[in-house]
Amino acid sequence: MFGYRVPAPDEAMLISGGKSSRANTPFRVVTGHGAFVMPIFRKVRFLTLALCEAEVEEVCVTKQGIALNVRAVIAFKVGNDDESIVNAARRFLSDQDQMSVLTGRIFAGHLRSIVGSMTVEEIVTERQKLALEVLDGSKEEMAKIGLSVDSLQIQSIDDMKLGYIAAMAAPHNAAIQREAQIAQARANQAAAEAEQESKRRQAEYARQTAIVQAQYKAEIDRAQAEAAQAGPLAQAQAQREVIAAQTELAQREAALRQQQLVAEVIKPAEAEAERVRLLAEADAAKMKIQAEAAASHNRVALDRMMIDQLPQIVKEAARGLSGANVNILNGADGLGEIAAGLVGQGMSILDSVRKGISATSPALDAPGERADS
Repeated sequence: MFGYRVPAPDEAMLISGGKSSRANTPFRVVTGHGAFVMPIFRKVRFLTLALCEAEVEEVCVTKQGIALNVRAVIAFKVGNDDESIVNAARRFLSDQDQMSVLTGRIFAGHLRSIVGSMTVEEIVTERQKLALEVLDGSKEEMAKIGLSVDSLQIQSIDDMKLGYIAAMAAPHNAAIQREAQIAQARANQAAAEAEQESKRRQAEYARQTAIVQAQYKAEIDRAQAEAAQAGPLAQAQAQREVIAAQTELAQREAALRQQQLVAEVIKPAEAEAERVRLLAEADAAKMKIQAEAAASHNRVALDRMMIDQLPQIVKEAARGLSGANVNILNGADGLGEIAAGLVGQGMSILDSVRKGISATSPALDAPGERADS
């Protein structure tokens, strides 16, 4: 809008040419909002409220008479109240850069004054104390010109190569270096111990690892050996079982073969031998009977003798068969058949003897015949 002016956030708008609401104030102060300015009849100027900076570098003489070059930085600005804005505007509105120049001069004077009341040791070791005393000394004077100080920093203190500060710091430097060396030695020792401990642990770990690996390898070798032997052992066991079964089978076959031999060869041979023996005994009996018959020339007596010998012949035949391997299949009937066979065998033997006697001794028949007739 024509004639309506608004100051920046970090500015104060000063309107002159009209009556102010405050006494002894030649202009109206507007901050944070706009105002209508009548053209031609009113005039508007702006005063910065932003933070400003001033640097101070001053040669100061201490309480001991030692010259020090002190550098400081002051951060300041125009106060926020209307009174401070009016005071600053009256002094710096036409040339606002003069605020930094005047602030630097004010602080330079207070800095020389404060440094002159302190020793070098105090200044070097208590910089904050120096800064606070300078601020306290300049606060009232800065308020008169409408300025407020936010901070004061002592940047450097230099004895201009006199060596006083260096000499003052030498014992501390030596102590610090000594402590640093001790600390370094301790650190080196700790590092060496840590390295030795690390190597020891690594060696112990390597040893344990080697032991475990050896155990694992032994177990693997044992398992492999057992696996490699499992096949031959199983094969050997199977062969042993086969051999045992074959041996048992061979024994059974041998026993069976022996029984077969006994049944097929020995028993028949024994039976044949017994038969031969019986025949021989019969022949002997026959010869005896023949002899007796020849001696007595009595056929009746011969027959009676043969009849008397028949039970003995049957008995001998039965005794010969007692050791033979004879299977009776029909129980009592079979046993009767065997007995009848033995009697028949005896009768056959008796008949053979009679025939033999008749063939060899025809003369014996005559008396008989005569006797029969």
